[in-house]
Amino acid sequence: MANHTEKSLFERFLHSQASGSIVLILAACTAVIWANSPWSKLYHDLSHLDIGIVFAGKTYNMGLAHWVKDGLMTIFFFVVGLEIKREVVLGELSSFRKAALPVMAALGGCIVPAFIYYAFNKGGNAVAGWGIPMATDIAFALGILALFGKRVPIGLKVFLTALAIVDDLMAVLVIAVFYTAQIHVISLVWAVAFLALFFLAVRFNARRPGLYLIPAIGVWASLMFSGIHATVAGVLIALLIPVKSVIDPQIFFDNISLQMKKIKESGPLTRDSLVFKKDQWKSVEQIYLTAEDMIPPGIHLEHYFHSVQAFIILPLFALFSAGVTFSGDVMAHFPGTITLGIVFGLVAGKQAGIIFFSWLAIITGMADIPRGVKWSHLWGAGLLGGIGFTMSIFISELAFSSQTMIDEAKISIFLASFLAGIGGYIILARVLPKESMSTGVS
Repeated sequence: MANHTEKSLFERFLHSQASGSIVLILAACTAVIWANSPWSKLYHDLSHLDIGIVFAGKTYNMGLAHWVKDGLMTIFFFVVGLEIKREVVLGELSSFRKAALPVMAALGGCIVPAFIYYAFNKGGNAVAGWGIPMATDIAFALGILALFGKRVPIGLKVFLTALAIVDDLMAVLVIAVFYTAQIHVISLVWAVAFLALFFLAVRFNARRPGLYLIPAIGVWASLMFSGIHATVAGVLIALLIPVKSVIDPQIFFDNISLQMKKIKESGPLTRDSLVFKKDQWKSVEQIYLTAEDMIPPGIHLEHYFHSVQAFIILPLFALFSAGVTFSGDVMAHFPGTITLGIVFGLVAGKQAGIIFFSWLAIITGMADIPRGVKWSHLWGAGLLGGIGFTMSIFISELAFSSQTMIDEAKISIFLASFLAGIGGYIILARVLPKESMSTGVS
């Protein structure tokens, strides 16, 4: 029964990814159409609409698009951080043997595309974009995989999920290390201090939300002023949150039994009695708090924020980031070296890197190919890994200062992601078994 429940949750997760991908596509298409329509001025005015606060006599403001990219996207990176920690502590990255294959595959899927991009752009102004083709969009990749339903071996789903999570971790490290222009030490010290306060709140299981929210905002603001991209705060905070229950199961059972005994001894329990009998109210409260401690905080928050980031934050990011204007300057040089580096990096480099490094992991005995998974399946998954989209767009805006270069990069990301997605779907449609696969004994 437990195995059936776990698979059900995992399948619902994949279904949510597929649904979120559809919303993301609609938002991106809306942005492109709007930015090239007669109402394009409204689109750009809305993107640059200043929103801010006045604090201690100083005004702090950013455009609406920046609030989405530097503010709301922090929640996206927070969810990424929770996924990373869950997999490292409990999941497919929790041991060397389990982690070897997806880690090696993700490593190859980052290194090879970056070198391909560099080869096309070395010595030019566009070389800073080498991080763009390293990324995999987990929502789109898993969304397409979910279209095949039970035809997909569970080992392939787990492999692609773990690969995409490791890929996200590498993208975060690349952003933090290579796309940070200047470090302001004082702000960084403040960020560490706020992180310490957040850790203490977690360590002592603080009950008041403000004891978590205020330090979290402090970490975000401090990193923003430090020069490190503010969204990294989401990952750092997530890594401090436990993904296991904060109490032992036996303590849970003992406390629930004790409080239930007290309630029974206090007389009949009714909705009215809870108002007048303080001891009953306290016992029910203790049951509630004990149950709250038993629920793993990281898993609960990941579940809670998953729909928020999939159906609100990422679509808003796409709406304000995918609005490429097909101007004469962009199209006059299209396809340029940026396009060649991104398209060949994502479409060819990703699959080559994932397959070759997976082969290295298996041939050296570091890992085994998942049960029920064939090399042709990994080839299809490698192609799906070339869907960069969200993270690639994010990195392109950090890599370039020229709007023309950013627009060319975004068009190239759209093209490459489309080709990789269609290619991966075609390959998997041909190589996956036609009949539904057995899901095992429930």
